[in-house]
Amino acid sequence: MLSSDGRLVLTFNGEVYNHRDLRAEVDAAGGTPQGGWRGHSDTETFLEAICAFGLEGALERAVGMFAFALWDIRERKLSLVRDRFGEKPLYYGWAGRDFLFGSELKALREHPRFEGAIDRDALSLYAARTYIPAPLSIYRRIFKLEPGCILTVGPQPPAGLDRPPRIGGSTGALALKRYWSYRSVLEAGLRTPILDRREALEELEKTLSRAVSIQSLADVPVGAFLSGGIDSSTIVGLYQKYSAQPVRTFTIGFDEASFNEAPYARAVARHFGTEHHERTVTPREAQDVIPRLPGIYDEPFADSSQIPTYLVSRFAREQVTVALSGDAGDELFGGYNRYFGTGRLWSKLKLLPASVRGAAGAALARVPAAVWDRAGRAVARDGLPPYFGAKVQKSLRTTARARNLEDVFTSFLDEWSGERSPVLGASGDANICPFDLDLGDGAPDALRMMYCDSISYLPDDILCKVDRASMAVGLEAHVPFLDHRVVELAARIPVGMKVAGGSGKHILRELLYREAPRELFDRPKAGFGIPVGEWIKGPLRDWAEGLLDPRQMLAEGWFDPEPIMARWQDHLSGRRDSTPALWSVLMFQSWLRQQKSASAAAA
Repeated sequence: MLSSDGRLVLTFNGEVYNHRDLRAEVDAAGGTPQGGWRGHSDTETFLEAICAFGLEGALERAVGMFAFALWDIRERKLSLVRDRFGEKPLYYGWAGRDFLFGSELKALREHPRFEGAIDRDALSLYAARTYIPAPLSIYRRIFKLEPGCILTVGPQPPAGLDRPPRIGGSTGALALKRYWSYRSVLEAGLRTPILDRREALEELEKTLSRAVSIQSLADVPVGAFLSGGIDSSTIVGLYQKYSAQPVRTFTIGFDEASFNEAPYARAVARHFGTEHHERTVTPREAQDVIPRLPGIYDEPFADSSQIPTYLVSRFAREQVTVALSGDAGDELFGGYNRYFGTGRLWSKLKLLPASVRGAAGAALARVPAAVWDRAGRAVARDGLPPYFGAKVQKSLRTTARARNLEDVFTSFLDEWSGERSPVLGASGDANICPFDLDLGDGAPDALRMMYCDSISYLPDDILCKVDRASMAVGLEAHVPFLDHRVVELAARIPVGMKVAGGSGKHILRELLYREAPRELFDRPKAGFGIPVGEWIKGPLRDWAEGLLDPRQMLAEGWFDPEPIMARWQDHLSGRRDSTPALWSVLMFQSWLRQQKSASAAAA
């Protein structure tokens, strides 16, 4: 779209939720386009807001999810911009001497000089984390723009970079800067906390309700995902509270009881009075999605909940075009077990001599995962979360080598922690996309962990998963928790109101319990998963072993088959559950074969 003054060109992906208010502000500032507004789109509004307030002024005022490119015809300057948390993707880089950018890697691959050389360091990080962290992509010289950033490209950009520019720095006519910093938001929150619990609760309801309201306004049918957990139930509860019509909610179920949350979602929907839609997915239906995953995600991606996310998105798209999601509640309000479990674990471990800790941890980690599962079931009153035994094993392996709390925490985020990486030829440079827990002196440990997840795991795994899966079926997913005003309020709510007594999301639970009885939610956190680990030992075993053929892996030269096959045999025997590590390898191998097929077809 061309601006009314003919100077700026905008290509835009996403949505500015507050575009009506923004348009009124443009009019009030005298920025109404000459001849009047051409239409009612948020793209036109945002473009004219840039003309009226400047790029950063418009970004400061915008509430939304977006990735866009802005071309200044007069100055011959390109600006690439991504939203505050990275809900929408944006890639950039080089093909020969040409500078490329786009929302999908498949668009960049169309360039006739696209090289497609795999970045071994990115592959090594992917094998460890199950996703490729920004600013890297799977390809050398192709990068992800980091959330909350502006990349400015002048008339004569460099002919190529092997590593992305540094934030706050410049390389010739290429400059990268932040326009919004989550770290700054958290630091401000620590300086100005809301100490009164009632005030915090009232402000949270008001701010989150406003986010739900603005993100549910659309000219197309709108619904919401509902798993029956705290986050999605809170969004649905507030949505229904202020809606004149029953909200359309969607969930999928599975025959495997430990992975099936459909009965909980059904009970929550019944309480709120939503128009609830539920579908039970067979293993065959879920498995049929697997061949599509490389094309949907464009680069290797191995969070196996990508499969149910795609299935529930496809189900919802049968009736709605927009769906509200409860994602980001865990990161903002302390929902993951690691936020309270890591500190408790380390407080006990550090009392033991390192030699004793290492010997005991290594020995107990060899106890099969199935044994830990049986032991857990014997003492648990409310059932076990999926992969309980595997998580116990991982905790025990951590005890053998942890030096501090950071070691304990980051080991949970690395599938090859303490073991030799299976990737051949990676540099092993620990400074490439390190985990960031630095919030300055005095920041609570739980908050540091939440911060780390919010700037890495959330954008590069959770938001990537939801965006690609939903857009693959033409569904637009909105995330009310990531309205930046909700985020800024959450930063002012002390950690003690979120994480306490061995559980998290206390303030969010209090908000939910205003609308629904506590009994609906008193159960262990399960997550949104499927039994991929069992499938690759059963109905998918032939497919898995075809991709894990040691001779083929050796010939391709990306993976060392020895550690992978050791993990595979342990997995098959039940000695150790290695589902995430193996799924990462399988998804890369599947992606690699698709790339080869596409190259062969093009030739």
